[in-house]
Amino acid sequence: MGLYSTVERVRQSTVREDRVREASVGLYGESTVQWLPWLRSVAGVRYDAYRFKVDSSIDGNSGTASDHVVSPKLSLILGPWSSTEFFVNYGKGFHSNDARGATQTRLPDGAPSTPVTPLVPTKGMELGARTQWLPGLQSALALWRLDIASELLFVGDAGETEPSRASRRHGIEWNNHYIAAPWLLFDLDLAASRARYTQSDTAGNFIPGSIDKVASFGVTVTDQGPWSAAFQLRYFGPRPLIEDNSVRSASTTLAYARLAYQINRETRLSLDVFNLFNKRASDIDYYYASRLPGEAVDGVNDRHFHPVEPRSARLTLSYAF
Repeated sequence: MGLYSTVERVRQSTVREDRVREASVGLYGESTVQWLPWLRSVAGVRYDAYRFKVDSSIDGNSGTASDHVVSPKLSLILGPWSSTEFFVNYGKGFHSNDARGATQTRLPDGAPSTPVTPLVPTKGMELGARTQWLPGLQSALALWRLDIASELLFVGDAGETEPSRASRRHGIEWNNHYIAAPWLLFDLDLAASRARYTQSDTAGNFIPGSIDKVASFGVTVTDQGPWSAAFQLRYFGPRPLIEDNSVRSASTTLAYARLAYQINRETRLSLDVFNLFNKRASDIDYYYASRLPGEAVDGVNDRHFHPVEPRSARLTLSYAF
């Protein structure tokens, strides 16, 4: 992976170029106990170990790093009563920092840098209910919270991510799967969340890139002779691009469709269409300083984005044996 200075898409020089090799191993154990007819528990523990080897074009940034983490988890499930059960989940986990940061001692501009911790601990909890009370409808509602010891932020000029302040995210999720008929299924998933840094700063406490609203709706048609079809609509709400929330991205709505034909028991032909309505939107947005010809040497703070792929199709012929 690399970051280069370019003019009209022609490389002029290398800002940084890195090659990363990563190896990991994970072990997981779980125990389920039925304490009472209406109470059971699921306890688990996971062990993860990672090793990174970095070869960098920047002197002092090559090297190896390793880390490991133990993540216990516990769930309590009460019920069912009237096809409804309640659950409480608690557990620890982790996310990995940029592997290059684990061995980095110098920034691309020559300034010194301190290597970061490869694995960052997280702690999560969830309270919710699942029900099949209405015939054909499977529904789940959950309140959740996630504490992260350090967030990751993208740094455009360095072409990497860097660790930031600790944060807390909490929200609500509602998931629904409805079988309207043996051949017709509907899915509806809604989620809303709030993400803030827990260590206050005058720059602001919003987390750049954190989405606060997500929605997904899908329809699946099956068993229409050899034919089947599916349609999905996904919505991603606006998100802050800077810590004080003064700059926000636009929302993104994308559609996907599939049509399939079962030629025989083993052979299937399917057509997938992505970005069905050819929506022009951002796949992801950032806000940082960059410079165009004629602008100040220090650059101008502005939006930078990666566009979603235009409408595209994939035709697949599959054979099962």
